[in-house]
Amino acid sequence: MLDRDLGTAGIPGDGTLPSCRYCHAGQHAAPARDWPDPSRLAHLYLCRGLSTYAIGEITGLDRQRVARMLRRAGVPLRPRGAGRLRPLRRDDPPGLPRVLAELYKAGRLSSPQIAAITGMPERTVRDRLRRYGIHVRTRGRWNREDRQLVAGEVLDDLYTGLGLSADEVGRRLGTSRSTVLRSAHALGVPVRVGGIVPVPGSEEIKLVEALYADPLIAAVLDARGIPRVPPGLVWQRFPDPVPLTTPLVKDLYWGCGAALTHIELLTGQPAMTVRGFMRRAGIPLRHPGGRTPFLRRWRAGLKAAQTSSRTSPHTPADRTGDPHRSPAARRGRPGIEQE
Repeated sequence: MLDRDLGTAGIPGDGTLPSCRYCHAGQHAAPARDWPDPSRLAHLYLCRGLSTYAIGEITGLDRQRVARMLRRAGVPLRPRGAGRLRPLRRDDPPGLPRVLAELYKAGRLSSPQIAAITGMPERTVRDRLRRYGIHVRTRGRWNREDRQLVAGEVLDDLYTGLGLSADEVGRRLGTSRSTVLRSAHALGVPVRVGGIVPVPGSEEIKLVEALYADPLIAAVLDARGIPRVPPGLVWQRFPDPVPLTTPLVKDLYWGCGAALTHIELLTGQPAMTVRGFMRRAGIPLRHPGGRTPFLRRWRAGLKAAQTSSRTSPHTPADRTGDPHRSPAARRGRPGIEQE
């Protein structure tokens, strides 16, 4: 059904256009007359939605002549390039939101697969997903939601409880060391820094908390208005990733000394996306290898805090590092007074 009919078009003079007699039963054929009927031209243009070019081919008239006759008959002409008349929009089926949620979220199907099942165009599927409030996954093969992830309970048992290294955990689970460490950082599991430690010690880092606690990074986040989100899955922490800008990436990477994975934890943008943005923006990368300036800064602050905590308030600072003190006194051997 076309969203326009003949009776709605006005004619200068009497104000209305007579009802279209060509739409009645048995009146579709053209009458036998030499002069073209304006009513039939209006019927072809309004009721059937044909263009002036198509009407000229049917009637054998020139397109300009068809347009002049339609204007004289009071038919409003569509602007050139507007296209043909579109059918009336119909409401979606009642159960469409539930079906889309089951196929897209629970079934993890893509929009082309849903379009093949429902018979809807892919563009319509994506439009309905946004209309019904269903969060749309990022495009491409390497979606954040499709990453391999190690569960937090498994990390607590193998990495924290048994003291296995990331390589050993990866070999047991059939995954890589980087996947284990990325999962631990994202879920807030303490990661050992500087080697294997059988029991939890002070040389552990909860990366998300350490990033937010860093003064330089905190200043950049406050200046750019980036929220602080607790640890968790990246696509759940940032359903809509923070847009990357050249000043933001420069401040985090060069000003604060953060790594690409650190920027991912702060913005929700994948590390490879950050790398591609830096390449396009002309931001150079640091030399590979070694710890990042942020990690060196974090470890220096940690060691300073440990040194200050080990120093007793009753012990002079120069006595603690006195080279003339015997090793037995430094080890606290019985029979020697301990400072």
